[in-house]
Amino acid sequence: MKIFSKKPILITILRNAPIILLFISVLNEFDLNYLELKYFSFNFPFILIFYWSLKKSESLGYGYIFLAGLFNDVVVGLPIGISSFSYLLISGFASYLRNITLSPNLIKDWIFFLFTILVVNSTVFLSLTLLFLYSLDYYDLVINIFFTFLFYIIFANIFKFYQEVVFGKTND
Repeated sequence: MKIFSKKPILITILRNAPIILLFISVLNEFDLNYLELKYFSFNFPFILIFYWSLKKSESLGYGYIFLAGLFNDVVVGLPIGISSFSYLLISGFASYLRNITLSPNLIKDWIFFLFTILVVNSTVFLSLTLLFLYSLDYYDLVINIFFTFLFYIIFANIFKFYQEVVFGKTND
């Protein structure tokens, strides 16, 4: 009988941490209202999906991203498929950027991330308001886009460090 050591299990967990973190962030849907920060929100799954689809595409599969979107719709109360569509759209934009980039640059990725979240949030906003007659607040959406854009650079550096520690060499 083969004896399992702790090291391979730990390595497996560390290598699958982006998927685990995606599902935790989608199921948790943390809200900072209890900290009484009225105008502060950001979309962590957008940052996570964009970064890992861009830098290490094999770490997040499209099936996992789709399933995480379905879970997010159930937790948040959106029509089923809206978050899945937005997550897959973000992953598609990241894959496109990865394929056309000759020399990766964090600042260019950050600017393209802004373009991506603007397109995705506009598409989701239009589909929710026109098709589902769902009311959204413009101001909250702009705040969310702004902070998501700002936090991308911070989390990208954290994820890059994590990628160097767990996977070795990065794509940059």
